[in-house]
Amino acid sequence: MAGEPQDDCLFCKIVAGTIPATIVRQTETTVAFRDINPQAPTHVLVIPKAHYENAAALAAADPALTADVLREAQAVADEEKLDSYRLVFNTGSGAGQTVWHVHGHVLGGRGLEWPPG
Repeated sequence: MAGEPQDDCLFCKIVAGTIPATIVRQTETTVAFRDINPQAPTHVLVIPKAHYENAAALAAADPALTADVLREAQAVADEEKLDSYRLVFNTGSGAGQTVWHVHGHVLGGRGLEWPPG
């Protein structure tokens, strides 16, 4: 069920503390941790503690939690002293989503080309 922890979800296991991660911020509703395969000098994932498959599902089900994730992305950027950064939500396998728990990638610390990918 949406919002409920999933036994087979990597990010739910990070939230539960059963899989280690380098956590940089944590609130009542979110966790932010370093990506294990960074694509920029700063590459932090920001996730809601509640399980939603993707950004669209989260936005439809819980706009307040969506705002929490976005607010924490800015807090990560501030703590990392990023003058500019990219925030990416991959939604669906065609867009590169590989973990089916919504997560925003905070990328910065170098120039980022456009268009991406």
